[in-house]
Amino acid sequence: MSVIIPDRVLEASGLTEEELLQEIVLMLFQQKKISIGTASNLLNLNLIEFQHLIDSRNICIHYDVEDLQDDAATLQRLERL
Repeated sequence: MSVIIPDRVLEASGLTEEELLQEIVLMLFQQKKISIGTASNLLNLNLIEFQHLIDSRNICIHYDVEDLQDDAATLQRLERL
């Protein structure tokens, strides 16, 4: 599914498309809607890069069994496990 964000919203935010995507992903991660693995993949960052990003924003890592299972599934899908 694609989401269309009106240009006026992007202009009002003062963010680029990439910055807005980053903000959305960080919000979803912070609200525990997506795992750390999913968030890092959505931003095309490796796990360490994403951890640095959330640290720079003072966002706590929440990592539980479900996150581990999600990450393992992602790694299997990417044929890295």
